[in-house]
Amino acid sequence: MKVSVISYSLTGNNDKLAEALASSLTAPYVRIIDVGQRSNWRIAGDMLFKRTPRISPETVDPTGSDLLLFVGPVWMGQPASPFRTIFKSLKSRMIPYAFVSISGGALGPHPKLGAGLEKMTGRKPEAVMDLQIAKLFLKDTKPNSKNTSAYQLTDKDVTLLKDMVMEEIGDLFKS
Repeated sequence: MKVSVISYSLTGNNDKLAEALASSLTAPYVRIIDVGQRSNWRIAGDMLFKRTPRISPETVDPTGSDLLLFVGPVWMGQPASPFRTIFKSLKSRMIPYAFVSISGGALGPHPKLGAGLEKMTGRKPEAVMDLQIAKLFLKDTKPNSKNTSAYQLTDKDVTLLKDMVMEEIGDLFKS
């Protein structure tokens, strides 16, 4: 199975995880970059008003891939708004995909993430992993948005997360 990995990351954590997954899978990797400056106000506005922000690249080509593996944060219970731009561009040609997130988790799990992905893409995801920094790395600290968003994954953390993802959804990547 040919997998393509696509990531967006505000803090760099999801990009680190995506790079590790792409390397492990020997998969092509596309990093989405936000064209504008990201602020908490802009994040909230994009999410509330369902805006599609300007990103680079503006789309990804699924041709030749059997599975798209999206890796990125969850904001306000939904995939980060830059994914909305990618999903909109792919909607008529969306192929099987999975979504993996390492996000703060200060507000808890995101039970509607899978349904939100299906609504945005027009297709049910093959797998969804909602990994949370608050549960994985801040066990002795009361999680809040400040300490979870400030956390930077170590190389050891990335290896642990990559292994967790491969174990959980690894069957999707087998030929």
